[in-house]
Amino acid sequence: MITEKIKKQTPTEYEIHPLVKERWSPRAFSSKIITDTDIHQLLEAGRWAPSSNNLQPWRIIWGLEGTETYNRIFDCLVEFNQGWAKGAPALMLGAIKKDMKDGKENFHALHDLGLFMGNVLTQAQSMNIALHQMAGIDYEKAAKEFGFPDNYHVATATAIGYYGGNPASLPSDLQEQETKEKRERKSQNEFAFNGNFKK
Repeated sequence: MITEKIKKQTPTEYEIHPLVKERWSPRAFSSKIITDTDIHQLLEAGRWAPSSNNLQPWRIIWGLEGTETYNRIFDCLVEFNQGWAKGAPALMLGAIKKDMKDGKENFHALHDLGLFMGNVLTQAQSMNIALHQMAGIDYEKAAKEFGFPDNYHVATATAIGYYGGNPASLPSDLQEQETKEKRERKSQNEFAFNGNFKK
């Protein structure tokens, strides 16, 4: 079912780009299908993210609803996320290569995966596609299921679909959160310091 896109209030302290300001992470998605081309556009945006030493340590597994790969990803989600993500038109896993060519640990790999997904998010927002990223996955099961060697770590999962889903399709305990009008974030002075760190 396609419904009107929920508008969230984003009380910014300074003006920011609409692609950032209007982005949020729904759990209910429109019934409009996500296509292979949509996914490849998102991945292409991610491909051009910066990475330490240009190592590009991200590895992505993706599947469209109704496919075997989608079902395999879904089976790796924790039960809570399975409760709502079953309505997502596409699912994605994000993994990192933990080491560099010389065998030393790549301390920046998770940061680089985050930059990759930041590009994907921005591209998705420009296409009216929403992403809901999840830490709630069985990492070991996913690594085994998709054949990752020990020097890789499956870090995140992502549900992908167009905005405009019906909140009534969600479990009752999530409907209120889905329709909450105002987004919240810490104030800048709680995390950014022009000088020494402050608790």
